[in-house]
Amino acid sequence: MNQLLYQTSWWVPVYGLLGAILTLPWSVGLVKRTGPRPAAYFNILMTVLALIHTGVLLWAVWDLEPERLLVPWLSLPGFDLWLTFVTSRISVGAAFFITALSLLAQVFALGYLEKDWGLARFYALMGFFEGAMSGIALSDSLFLSYALLEMLTLSTYLLVGFWYAQPLVVSAARDAFLTKRVGDLLLLMGVVTLSVIAGSMDFTHLDLWAKVANLSPLVATLLGLALLAGPTGKCAQFPLNLWLDEAMEGPNPASILRNSVVVACGAYVLIKLQPVLALSPTVLEVLMILGALTAVGASLVAIAQIDIKRAMCHSTSAYLGLVFLAVGTQQDEVALLFLLTHGVAKALLFMSIGSVILTTSTQDLTEMGGLAPRMPATTAAYVVGAFAMIGLLPLGCFWAMLQWSEGVWATAPWLIGILLLVNGLTAFNLVRVFGLVFWGETKPKTRRAPEVMWLMALPMVTLTIAVLLLPLVLQQWQVLPSWQQVNPTLVVLLVLSGAVGTGLGGWLYLSPRVAKPVGLVWKSVREVLAYDFCIDRLYKISVVLGVVQGARLTAWFDRYIVDGLVNFVGAVSIFSGETLKYTISGQSRNYLLTLFVGVVLAFMALAWSYGNWYF
Repeated sequence: MNQLLYQTSWWVPVYGLLGAILTLPWSVGLVKRTGPRPAAYFNILMTVLALIHTGVLLWAVWDLEPERLLVPWLSLPGFDLWLTFVTSRISVGAAFFITALSLLAQVFALGYLEKDWGLARFYALMGFFEGAMSGIALSDSLFLSYALLEMLTLSTYLLVGFWYAQPLVVSAARDAFLTKRVGDLLLLMGVVTLSVIAGSMDFTHLDLWAKVANLSPLVATLLGLALLAGPTGKCAQFPLNLWLDEAMEGPNPASILRNSVVVACGAYVLIKLQPVLALSPTVLEVLMILGALTAVGASLVAIAQIDIKRAMCHSTSAYLGLVFLAVGTQQDEVALLFLLTHGVAKALLFMSIGSVILTTSTQDLTEMGGLAPRMPATTAAYVVGAFAMIGLLPLGCFWAMLQWSEGVWATAPWLIGILLLVNGLTAFNLVRVFGLVFWGETKPKTRRAPEVMWLMALPMVTLTIAVLLLPLVLQQWQVLPSWQQVNPTLVVLLVLSGAVGTGLGGWLYLSPRVAKPVGLVWKSVREVLAYDFCIDRLYKISVVLGVVQGARLTAWFDRYIVDGLVNFVGAVSIFSGETLKYTISGQSRNYLLTLFVGVVLAFMALAWSYGNWYF
């Protein structure tokens, strides 16, 4: 039985792709009489089958050693390329986590997009999304992982541009796609270089190779930076962090997956590449610098947002920055725990704000208020997700933050300050959003807002229960430390940082005696934070300006140098042809005489040059 499960493990990503294919007759408009609903049902059915398959497979491999499955893909003389899958507790657990969240998001979308004309097309893209993510979870091949990451990039472009009739959506999809392509291109260079140097692209072999590799510092640094660029773009880290903000123009059900597991796929590949990155201390330093800048910067940017989805998505970049720091300090298991706990909490938060957006028909925080008594299930989901995000004892992110801080307590204690700052700023931002959306007086758009329908409430309540039970599951898996092993100082610092952020946010946004401030600081500072430290403007005066000027120089060179040379040759040819036509007599003896004289002169020239060379 176990052998059969091993041999069919590669079916797991196929379920999502098959669901996407089955929805094509509806998504392209071949079937219209039934409406788009059957497409959603087919895709949900495939996701249920994938979830059952991964659940049974996880039960079978829980106590066993990792098993690799080789699927031949390309065979040439002297070159064989295999698609390698690995079935282990971590890989199958990641696939189970992805399919479970995908199922909840798809059921949620059935209510959220109930009357949307592109429902079938959305589910086709979601199946594509799910297949690529579950494939990355099970992949043991860097080549396969890169191909699947490219599928995620394409899926992101299509889902962000789902409502393509809106010009802002089209530009957002384009910007998100091009931003991620920068990291993908550098990652491709690293993949090709690594395949030549290491002779293999399987993560298992790369781990063994990295232990004995003897690379020069320059080669190791350049290789590591190229491999780092891909996850930097996928995880929305500085300076490739603008795409996640643009991606919020897409439907909210896609944002549920994008902010919980899609960005985690890039970090998952980064964790597998950690042995190769560790060959260069410079790469690890760059990794930590990027993570620290993004963690603190994105936390500040989130506070300045008045769009509810953007206020949440920037905290995603911040927490992925903490994952980068965990990988930079070589805490791979802590990074995986962070991805799990953050993923379920952030998915719950996006389900909650999706319900708010649907019932109020707005994403502007200044137009909301007083929703708590009108939407109790949505409010409870937001509160539980917020508590799980800020590391409130005993919810999941608290244990991830605790183990993260314990790993750097002895080696780099200054990093704990970054963690505490991010935790406090996130707590403040979540309380700010709660005060503006669920607390206080009602606004015109929230005065008659009802609770969402059961298709949206069911997955939201289910995930709320899962978030509350996650610490018990982690304890059952023996992932959490015992109280005797816990550092009480770190516990106090974590709880205190969350309490300070929550208290300050509550005083400003929950107290009836204090007017809720939309802007906390000076307008100039607020605008800098709201526009993400004006990185887009920096791009315009640096990268974009360089590309534009380079294009103009190339166009000038092509027009006046290349085209000029070609036009000169053409003009000379025309002039010479027009001149020679007057020397044509039409008599054959003259042509033969000319040919004979030319041959004689050629032989005389050759003889003269040979004589000078020989003598």
